[in-house]
Amino acid sequence: MTEFSGNAQTMAPVGFTAVATVTLLLCVMTGPDRDDLDEFYTGYGSLSPMRNGLAIAGDYISAATVLGTGGVIALFGHDGVVLALSTALSLMLLMFLLAEPLRNAGRFTMGDALARRMPGRSVRVVACAVTLAALLPLMLVQLAGTGQLLAFVLGFSGESLETGCIVGLGALMISYAAIGGMKGTALIQILKMVMLLGSGVVIAVLILHRFDWDPGALFDAAADNSGVGPAFLNSGLQFAGGPHPEADMITSQLTVVLGGACLPHVTMRMYTASSARQVRRSMSWAVSSVALFVLVITVVGFGATALVGRSVIAGIDPQGNTAYLLGSQAAFGERVSTAETFLFTTVTTAVFLTLLASVGGMILACANSLAHDVFATRVQELSPRREMTLARLSALAVGVPAIVLATLVQHRSLQPLVTLSFCLGASAIAPALVYGLFWRRYTRTGLLSTLIGGSLAVLLLMPGTNLVSGSPVSAFPEADFNWFPFTTTGLVSIPLGFACGWLGTVLSGRRTAEEQRRHYEAVEGSILAGAVRRGG
Repeated sequence: MTEFSGNAQTMAPVGFTAVATVTLLLCVMTGPDRDDLDEFYTGYGSLSPMRNGLAIAGDYISAATVLGTGGVIALFGHDGVVLALSTALSLMLLMFLLAEPLRNAGRFTMGDALARRMPGRSVRVVACAVTLAALLPLMLVQLAGTGQLLAFVLGFSGESLETGCIVGLGALMISYAAIGGMKGTALIQILKMVMLLGSGVVIAVLILHRFDWDPGALFDAAADNSGVGPAFLNSGLQFAGGPHPEADMITSQLTVVLGGACLPHVTMRMYTASSARQVRRSMSWAVSSVALFVLVITVVGFGATALVGRSVIAGIDPQGNTAYLLGSQAAFGERVSTAETFLFTTVTTAVFLTLLASVGGMILACANSLAHDVFATRVQELSPRREMTLARLSALAVGVPAIVLATLVQHRSLQPLVTLSFCLGASAIAPALVYGLFWRRYTRTGLLSTLIGGSLAVLLLMPGTNLVSGSPVSAFPEADFNWFPFTTTGLVSIPLGFACGWLGTVLSGRRTAEEQRRHYEAVEGSILAGAVRRGG
């Protein structure tokens, strides 16, 4: 059963339209005043820990996570579960290591946190450039996936229709960021998490019910219907065709763990907490929500393979991006009641809202960084009203090119773009944050070396991976310039990012390092313990 019923195709547009209308109204109603920067950038920290935690989880769980990770679980079993667990582990790492220092050091953007110790426009401009480089690929994936999702659910075909969906929904996402600011996008993320987790739990329960509440029976059925037998439940299936499958899997998981939670649209949510205690409680809710989602997507992914078949899933989409929807539909069995059709519509609407909310949050993070780190620092006395106008124009400046590029890449494999974002997070942003928040002797040269060196390493190595060429499922299957032996760049670029920071600091000289140490000791209490929160 791979085609959706007429009732589902009829109800889906109604659900999509209702969600788009309600969320846009929420943004308009909660949007900030024209001269209130704190409300636009942080929402005044007015959300309760539970709501803020759901918003953090909403930013963290993108459509690439829902569709991509669900596909990896359905196609590769054990390896997909490890990927999902790595996703949860990444957020736990943010919770225990970086969340409080980030909240104490920053104000609005990642550039604020990095410039706390090393003031200067160069640091902010480079931080903004890395923010754009890390988030633009993810935006393209979500936008391009929007057209494919609607075409798949609604049953239409044609490049012009898919392109029209990308353009229309891209405009809606720009509106979310420009009108709603941090508080408006937070409410959308909360709504998304409630719908995603609520519908997902019901689907997972229906799947387990079909296997008499025995997870072992579900896993065995998935292995039997996978076409690869016991290998489906063992490690190594995803990278079996590569020269170094075990090392490839380790570097992929390391990239997800270090890079996932360090991406700027996630870290910016730390600044919305009003105190260190609030950020701890918010992160507890976020981690709990993501852990629950990992359980849900594991059951639905295995259910898709057990009930639909691995070959069918791969035949519809080689990346398995439709597995979550196929597994949800298959949970109902052959005869689908009106209530079950309504539930499936809720699932598709939740995935649709995930696409909208994810890109809205990313556009907001990029727009905030452009306005606050690049434009506002050029003018000594920029009024709050002008800066907010710049932020809203920046949302347009980021969103329009993203829409155009998404229409160009929509029919190619998008996995290289997802991997590129995570590699940049792990190789450039994570080392910069760890060094900047905890290493006393870290210098401006070391910081710039980390951001630039880590980013260049990823950008130079990524074109050589088999995600870009040399494979039938690569972005350019007709070409073969694959020379890098791993799927992700992390095994080389992550150590290189840390090494560049260390080398840049060493080359700065002992005197500069000592000056930085004294400056860090002056602010150490406020960064690590939140003694005083900086106002600018």
